[in-house]
Amino acid sequence: MTHKGQGYRFDNDWTREHLETHTFQTTQTAITIPVDVEIRAEHLVLNLEKAKRILSNARTISIMNCSCRLKRGNCDAPLETCIDMNETAERNINEGISREITMEEALDVLEKTHEAGLVHMALGQGEFYEPGVINSICSCCSCCCSILSGVLRFGLTPYIITPQAFSVTDTSACIDCGICAERCQFGAREMINGSLSFNPNLCFGCGLCVSTCPTNAIRLIEKPTPVKQLHEGAHKLRYRGTC
Repeated sequence: MTHKGQGYRFDNDWTREHLETHTFQTTQTAITIPVDVEIRAEHLVLNLEKAKRILSNARTISIMNCSCRLKRGNCDAPLETCIDMNETAERNINEGISREITMEEALDVLEKTHEAGLVHMALGQGEFYEPGVINSICSCCSCCCSILSGVLRFGLTPYIITPQAFSVTDTSACIDCGICAERCQFGAREMINGSLSFNPNLCFGCGLCVSTCPTNAIRLIEKPTPVKQLHEGAHKLRYRGTC
């Protein structure tokens, strides 16, 4: 069970210096944006169905161990979960750092990591980056992933990640079982005195809560963001050590 509290630090954790000089500099932005918005890199929170749709268009798929969980080891989540596609996958396969898998195997990985409570993050950057093209899907936990855990450590999640969707709960159907609170990697859901408390500002539409609600009380709603706003946000959030 990982700790999702804002500002919580693990003994074996990412340092602010590393995040400033490596993670956020490399990623440029960590905005969950539509894939047709042209900025230098995209980092999107995906629900399971969106992740499957991206994979369905790939000609080559590879998989490798999650370097973040190997390095930090703050949970026992599955390790072989980082999926690359097309040119990125072909390069990694040729260099021997990943292995090729079929579409069916990739979909099985997504299913299993979703069941394990990991957040599907889509990434487009690096040597083969093209605006609007996603070439990697990682399955992330808030205790090890450098981007996901990093923004949570310093309370930057609402400013760096912009959701594509958000969850809505039918309170008349909710039985306050707490399963969704256990599943939420962003700390948006928690149990207080036996009742569910929900902070919509920390919800990023990953869908982990939706699939396991025993009464089907939770659903996702798409949250479109104007393209102009996303472009402006991308320029403002390029990390320059201001947070």
